[in-house]
Amino acid sequence: MDAYEHIEYAVADKIATVTLNRPAARNGYTVRMADELADAFDRADRDDGVRVAVLTGSGPDFTVGADLSGGELSVSASAADSWDEPAGRCSMRIFAMNKPVIAALRGAAVGAGSTIILPADFRLAATDSRFGFVFSRRGLYPEGASTWFLPRLVGMGRALDWMVSGRVFGAAEALSAGLVTSLHEPDEVLPAAYDLARELIVQTAPVSVAVIRQLLYRMSPLESPYPVQRLDSRLIASCATSPDAVEGVLSFLQHRDPEWSGTPGKDLPDFLPWGRRA
Repeated sequence: MDAYEHIEYAVADKIATVTLNRPAARNGYTVRMADELADAFDRADRDDGVRVAVLTGSGPDFTVGADLSGGELSVSASAADSWDEPAGRCSMRIFAMNKPVIAALRGAAVGAGSTIILPADFRLAATDSRFGFVFSRRGLYPEGASTWFLPRLVGMGRALDWMVSGRVFGAAEALSAGLVTSLHEPDEVLPAAYDLARELIVQTAPVSVAVIRQLLYRMSPLESPYPVQRLDSRLIASCATSPDAVEGVLSFLQHRDPEWSGTPGKDLPDFLPWGRRA
């Protein structure tokens, strides 16, 4: 995309900040916003100068969910089979990321605000955050592959509770269920996300992170551990020639911060069964 209208994108100190930017509409989620988010995460994933992406919203809310005022979801029957719903355009791109994503949330994170954050690696929330998979109360259906992600985060019982009832719930319940990683005062959420991003940048190897987050998502649902262990064996064997593996051990023994040289754009193992997305 040549220019963003519904989001902002900025890179500083190896952190890409992706901001929902319709504060006058409480960051109502639009089709354009969905496409801009997918483009921004693709951009961050392909940029070797970016190590971590932070997703947040401008103003007091993350997003109140879909803005249907423009009738953007009119889809012809002939196009339905190939059409991608807007929340999934963002959530599936985050799922495919080779770099960690931190969601920094405050205020309302309802509907799309709850579904697009599920594939993020960390969800930091403000004490005033409110979540809701409200689709049943609108005669709608869940989006963004949320029925796949949510039970893996909070268990089937809690996912059924939230999705079937469609009720809105607060930050404390989200934390106790494992939907969010930590709670902060509203003005401290984004600084906390940046602190976490800086720790990841210094302490974790980017190629290792890229492989690990995909291993967890793609291999944990398998019925048997045997294919997972076979892939583990190939990955561990490849460490013998990995500069980052050598650096990780040396930096630990020498009591210093590591200096990573590998990048997901160039150094992912070529035998990964899901390929090299970025």
